[in-house]
Amino acid sequence: MIEKLKDRDVLILVGAVFGLGLILSLLGSALAPLPAPIGPAAQQFADGALTTVELTLCSGAIGLVLGVLAAVGKRSHLPPVRWISDLYVWIIRGTPLMLQILFFFLALPAMVPELQLSEFWTAVLALSLNVGAYNAEVIRAGIAAVPPGQVEAARSLGLSSLYTFWDIVLPQAVRISLPPLANNMVALLKDSSLAYAIGVVELTMASSRVQAESFRPDIVLPTVAVVYLLLTTTFTQFAAALERKLAVGKR
Repeated sequence: MIEKLKDRDVLILVGAVFGLGLILSLLGSALAPLPAPIGPAAQQFADGALTTVELTLCSGAIGLVLGVLAAVGKRSHLPPVRWISDLYVWIIRGTPLMLQILFFFLALPAMVPELQLSEFWTAVLALSLNVGAYNAEVIRAGIAAVPPGQVEAARSLGLSSLYTFWDIVLPQAVRISLPPLANNMVALLKDSSLAYAIGVVELTMASSRVQAESFRPDIVLPTVAVVYLLLTTTFTQFAAALERKLAVGKR
């Protein structure tokens, strides 16, 4: 039974990745036959969806690394490291994401003229820092949930603190934290729509342009909602299959 479950989960994992690529590659062709204003703007929707996924994957990967670093920092025995990590999480979680995006796009270049990023990478920076702060709290809770006895056993075998954390604690913490981390990833995909505020032509911006040209929000907005549902469902299925596979390995 477990082997069948493993095989099914592997198929779901591969299918989710393949399905995401299929959605992105065929979205323009699938929308093209539809009547105006959707059909004529099919490529705009396809390009916007691709940009949305690129924003999500880039920001999600960087945010995961930031989350691990901040989680470790919040548990550090060094007060300056702990204070910096706490300050980062406090500021990011206590301010709106839109404000953060506008800060990095408008205020930061004025404060440090050398930091001139494109609209896309400015959005990636803001989204990464935002999701990283939320990931930090999730991973910190996951680390705290690892039984202390396992750490003590690893140290009694002569393993270093770094090796114990990297090979014993962190893998279990990530497995424990996977469901909320997956939720953060899906939320990140939807939050990437705020990048339209600085001119990134992602899915929401593309739909806004089509809606402004056609004056048909009753058609454009439901179409965009369906595309978002397809993308979020793919991400959710991938995360659920990965969670089951790791849970099977635990048993």
